[in-house]
Amino acid sequence: MRFPKDVPVLTDQGIRLRAPRLEDVEAMVEMYRDPDTQYWSGSPPTDDREEAELDVTERIPKGWRVGTRRTWVIEYGGEYAGAITLSGGESGVGSVGFTGHPAYRGKGLATRAVRLVLAHAFDDLGWHRVTWCAFVGNWAARRVAWRTGFRNFFTTHGAGPADGERRDEWIASIGRDDEREPQNHWWQVPVIETERFRLREYRDSDVERAAEMSNDERTLHWLANLPKPFGRQDAEQYLARGREGQASGERVGWVVADPDTDELLGDVGVFGLHSRSDQTSGELGYSAHPEARGRGLITAAVGRVIEQAFLPIDEGGLGRLRLEIRAAKGNLASIQVAEANGFTRAGVLRAADHRRDGSYDDLVIFDLLISDRG
Repeated sequence: MRFPKDVPVLTDQGIRLRAPRLEDVEAMVEMYRDPDTQYWSGSPPTDDREEAELDVTERIPKGWRVGTRRTWVIEYGGEYAGAITLSGGESGVGSVGFTGHPAYRGKGLATRAVRLVLAHAFDDLGWHRVTWCAFVGNWAARRVAWRTGFRNFFTTHGAGPADGERRDEWIASIGRDDEREPQNHWWQVPVIETERFRLREYRDSDVERAAEMSNDERTLHWLANLPKPFGRQDAEQYLARGREGQASGERVGWVVADPDTDELLGDVGVFGLHSRSDQTSGELGYSAHPEARGRGLITAAVGRVIEQAFLPIDEGGLGRLRLEIRAAKGNLASIQVAEANGFTRAGVLRAADHRRDGSYDDLVIFDLLISDRG
């Protein structure tokens, strides 16, 4: 292979993938200096122009000649907008990685570039599977992989080398014959304003209040699956699982926040949204911070989330036809929330709710159909 002459030029939807050139070096250095690029690449920080020149003149050409690392510039409007690489290919399996120049992020360029190189890998190189990986928390890269049809996302702990340490990684893949479109909903969390509260997504700044809410004795009594004590790290993991649930289409959750201070007062979630057998049902769960109890806030917040859950997906809702609440027979506050919102007692699972002392409580099942709302 002759570099750059034999590097295929791939074009679609306003972007052009081509071989790197020396005139790209300045923009490459800008990208290398970007803090997000440095953190998510896991490479030692560098802003060395000589390193960028070596990439263009030696490292990238060698990868093309050997056939194990094919790197293109993502060009948009005639400007350097990032880079994308196909690596490996032995036995028809390789991987894709990409980085966007900070000035061109948020324009969907990486998504278009991934679709182009997938077509090249499958149609021209004869590959049968492409994998993708990124450090856990790199939601921008995860969204690109999701949009382009990667599936079966999972986490490998401590698998990713990152500047002298090991980080958790997400891994997913796509096959030659797989559909190159999202395989599930990635639920958004719309902000819902009312006079008494605001419903919004969780933020990192909510960790302390979330830990206080879940470390409360009443909460720990009814939710025996929670760690006791429930600390800051547990709350961080709870937030991470919630974001993962939104990305996988499994759940969506709202913070119930004070409309003036934006302080967390509780939360409401809908989960079980990605069942293979039924994607029209969901289960509601809710908790109140001790300071917010006895004010009817959670009852009202659940009512507003019910409206959102029954709203069609194309109108920004969850498209549910049936909702369920499960509450321990002795949890009268939770039962009151269900009944106040029109749920019907559908049945009882006897001795199905485990307590920390080894005892069991009956679990009461409530349901609400969209048709019940008139």
